[in-house]
Amino acid sequence: MPLTQVDEKCALVVVDLQKGIVGLPVEGIGDVVSRSVKLVKAFREASRTVVLVNVAGRAPGRVDAGFNRPLPPDFAELIPELEQQPSDVLVTKHRVGAFLGTALDEELKKRGVTQVFFCGVATGSGVESTARSAYDLGYNVVFVADAMVDMNPEIHKNCVERSFPKLGEVETVEGVLVMLRG
Repeated sequence: MPLTQVDEKCALVVVDLQKGIVGLPVEGIGDVVSRSVKLVKAFREASRTVVLVNVAGRAPGRVDAGFNRPLPPDFAELIPELEQQPSDVLVTKHRVGAFLGTALDEELKKRGVTQVFFCGVATGSGVESTARSAYDLGYNVVFVADAMVDMNPEIHKNCVERSFPKLGEVETVEGVLVMLRG
């Protein structure tokens, strides 16, 4: 289903496209990076907000499946393809989602943002958790499905087909680009 509209005050939220995650052996990650970079460039050209999210730690608590190994020194560095700009909002998170424990909501509200577009890694964790918070906070949510990936393709598929339509609109990179260009 095509995107209904692009709000005048919208933002692109790029989740966890950083060296320590993009370097993992995930099928399709290269395509997600190139599509996300297209979105970043288009949002900047349209003078829309770009939020670059990275993760530098984890929430306290025990989990059955976790990363219990030391992180490499450059783990949290954003990938150079994003070409971070001074106008970008940088959010470093220590949780799965990018709202809890950060100033993301405050930064978006300060800019009058009403709609957030999501791309990045991983569909079923960082992207979904951040998007659920955005939805709960009252933002119009758009998932750019072909600009996100999960280590588990079944999780990605389930999110895109079942979970995401309950939280917002699901679109493709090309669909978003057409709408942004008017």
